[in-house]
Amino acid sequence: MHSLSAQPPRDLSSWWKPILFVLVAVIGLYYVKWSPYYLKSFVAAANHNIGASIIDDHQSAPVAAALAYAKAYFLAIWKAAVLGVILGSLIQVLIPQDWMLRLFGRAGVASTLRGGLFALPGMMCSCCAAPVVVGMRRQQVSVGAALAFWIANPVLNPATLVFMGFVLGWGFTALRLVAGVALVLGVSLIAQRIDRADDIPAAALEAATDARQPDSENLLLRWARKLWQLFWSTIPVYALAVLALGAARVWLFPHIDGAMGNSLLWLVPLAIVGTLFVIPTAAEIPIVQTMMSLGLGMAPAVALLMTLPSISLPSLLMLRKSFNPKVLVAVALLTMLIGVISGLVGAAVL
Repeated sequence: MHSLSAQPPRDLSSWWKPILFVLVAVIGLYYVKWSPYYLKSFVAAANHNIGASIIDDHQSAPVAAALAYAKAYFLAIWKAAVLGVILGSLIQVLIPQDWMLRLFGRAGVASTLRGGLFALPGMMCSCCAAPVVVGMRRQQVSVGAALAFWIANPVLNPATLVFMGFVLGWGFTALRLVAGVALVLGVSLIAQRIDRADDIPAAALEAATDARQPDSENLLLRWARKLWQLFWSTIPVYALAVLALGAARVWLFPHIDGAMGNSLLWLVPLAIVGTLFVIPTAAEIPIVQTMMSLGLGMAPAVALLMTLPSISLPSLLMLRKSFNPKVLVAVALLTMLIGVISGLVGAAVL
């Protein structure tokens, strides 16, 4: 059996590349995520509100709705999207592949757990995390670890959990945390089994061994090539999908009234809509807050709170070349199912 641990130790001079990656990630995340969210937490605590619902602009014409939503959405996420593409490309040229395989290469619980924990500082929405996941998969990271990283970014976002507590109540935060852990680990491990990858592929081990040899190509040229490949394979389809969903929201989100209650008639459709629709980080909080004030019942509200941030149709399309289609379909269906179950639990305990 191949073993990465049997490989000779890496020269200390090669540590500058991973250190550079960490430096870029820390500076980028501080500017895009950590500092703004720290300040926003005080707003949430003081006002019990973090802003207006991004879908509450009363658009009725599909074209106008598409353009209005795309503008509001991309203004909210463009910095994080740029950072995601940069990190997704840098992870392919600055982090040695054998390091990635040691941490995330094995199919199993330990690798999946590490993938989820690795996501916690990122605090990205599913679409902004997707380019990083593409970079991880191109380094032969296991399906479970890559999915756990992708889903944990929005679902277990520490800042979102804090905002949720101040705005909606700490009961919502507790339910989101428990259901979120189940979603991240359960979906990732089940999808791993569907993929039927039981170990690190031999080709990946050989590639990791080859990666120990110095690369003759200039680092900047390698990075530019990876950056362009990643951008072209993810961003155009992302933009088109956001426009399409922006138009479709005219029909996706019904008029809310008190009669909706906790009926399965609304719980299941809204869990499906929440899984497919795309939102910026933490936007599910004002969406649910607004809809509940108009009469939405607890069960569909909790279902939206779980499914809206978890994944989306644009992020699924961005990862279409990184996972088996059966894996992505399973992830979407399982996310909907956990959204429904969470809604029923929420209606019973909140």
